Amino acid sequence: MIIDDVNRGIIKHKARKRIGRGPGSGNGKTAARGHKGAGSRSGNKRRQGFEGGQTPLFMRVAKRGFNNNQFAPKTVIFNLSQLDAAFDDGAEISLETLKTRGLLKGKFDRVKVLGDGETKKKFTVAVHRFSKSAEEKIVAAGGSVSRVL
Repeated sequence: MIIDDVNRGIIKHKARKRIGRGPGSGNGKTAARGHKGAGSRSGNKRRQGFEGGQTPLFMRVAKRGFNNNQFAPKTVIFNLSQLDAAFDDGAEISLETLKTRGLLKGKFDRVKVLGDGETKKKFTVAVHRFSKSAEEKIVAAGGSVSRVL
């Protein structure tokens, strides 16, 4: 192998292809669109999954079962270690404070605090759900928990 063969043919700023500029350009007349057919016409768009008239894959594959995922309630999860890092001692943690800190984004149905991590801070936490270990750790640190409906 020749060492400069690696970079040969690589052009940093390649000029765009100027189509429909006469026969001398090599892309004149049909302007690289070929002859006839939908692809040669203006306004042509191929729809997603189109396979040239052949039955598309998504139609050939068997569809079975039901998935409840789109209807299931979305739960946002916070670990105790995350709350410990984001809030100071004596902080009141609610849905509003989580949103203002930028920790809670998008659409959700409920918020749950899990007991992963440790805390020595006294938090007053008001969210939808708590794991047993999270509740025990918050109360043990001198804080309190309350459930939001």
